[in-house]
Amino acid sequence: MADKHAKLQLTTENTAELPIYQPTYGNDVIDVRTLGTHQYYTFDPGYLATASCESKITFIDGAEGILLYGGYAIEPLAEKAQFSEIIYLLNHGELPSQTQNEQIQQKLLQLATVPTNLHKVLAGFTNDAHPMAMLMALVTAYQSHYGTVDLNSVDAREAAIIDLIAKMPTFAAMCYRHSVGKDFIAPDANLGYAANFLYMMTGEKPQAELALAMNRLFVLHADHEQNASTSTVRMVGSTGSNPFAAITSGIAALWGPAHGGANEACLNMLREIGSVEKIPEFIAKAKDKKDPFRLMGFGHRVYKNRDPRATFMKISCDEVLKATGNNNSPLLAVATELEKTALADPYFQERKLFPNVDFFSGITQTALGIPESMFTVVFSLARTTGWLAQWNELISDPKHKIYRPRQLYTGPKEREYVPLEQR
Repeated sequence: MADKHAKLQLTTENTAELPIYQPTYGNDVIDVRTLGTHQYYTFDPGYLATASCESKITFIDGAEGILLYGGYAIEPLAEKAQFSEIIYLLNHGELPSQTQNEQIQQKLLQLATVPTNLHKVLAGFTNDAHPMAMLMALVTAYQSHYGTVDLNSVDAREAAIIDLIAKMPTFAAMCYRHSVGKDFIAPDANLGYAANFLYMMTGEKPQAELALAMNRLFVLHADHEQNASTSTVRMVGSTGSNPFAAITSGIAALWGPAHGGANEACLNMLREIGSVEKIPEFIAKAKDKKDPFRLMGFGHRVYKNRDPRATFMKISCDEVLKATGNNNSPLLAVATELEKTALADPYFQERKLFPNVDFFSGITQTALGIPESMFTVVFSLARTTGWLAQWNELISDPKHKIYRPRQLYTGPKEREYVPLEQR
């Protein structure tokens, strides 16, 4: 029950009393579900001020630059947590014990191998097809091998969740291997989740520093509240669809350049700048409203302060470049100086345009041997854990309803049909 209510004066005679709910963190939420009985709807294009669901999984305070997974700040998780811990945390609401963590890791290894028939799925794709298209096909095709998931069974849902999370690195690596015309590599039972992905991509067992950086990248991208792809997964899940279809929809949403393609755009921008000497020129272009150039990797739709993930992405970037002997990378020099210059500029300070997680992730992935075409696939691989946690939370609520947004209709009024021969 709500302790507070808001009164909305609709007309002189008509007043709606709406419950106000108080979250753990964030703005209070006005429940407008009964407005329809008063013949009114709210209008919120882009859902800028709409809470589409109740969730206990992730919280973002954009003003303060805070990101919490199950109440835990992202900073210590990125610094110390194994990705298996994040999988358990997002899906169970608590960090695992050592025994529980070991059990998850064993399941991830046991379930990493995919049915050989799925190799044929990629035969229908040309090598230059986008890996995101391949990934969607693999996840969808795998549903027929896995079979029906009883959505009313907690155990059945959890089994499907861990199975799909286990197979995503294999699917992702298969997409890459097909795109470069090479044979698939089976997972190695002696390698961890992140290390196995790099191994299946390159055929070489990665250095510990590179596996750690890959693990951190997965942790940083595991979930991010109700973004476009997560909301898509929830919407599809609300129809009673199976989890494989829901995750495929999330991949499709993430494929859009406005969502998952920002790190690639940032890398292209750094290449366009080219050298440290040209930074003042491009800073001026970024401040010129008439110039189409935009400074990619700065600012965020939600964060109006520093993106807490960016600090650890920079740490990973430095570690990877050092481990691979590329710490004199021209792109890193441009990125480092660009960050320094922009942060010292009043224009960016006043607008609170700070580097976000995408600013250094492109350089990091390139140094890890991941090509640009795979950036969004890696994002999908990491985000699958959050997507499935959000899907499971939705399905677990016996009162959940199918998503059905309303609209502000501004088309023509009803009119008579004129037969074709009379037009």
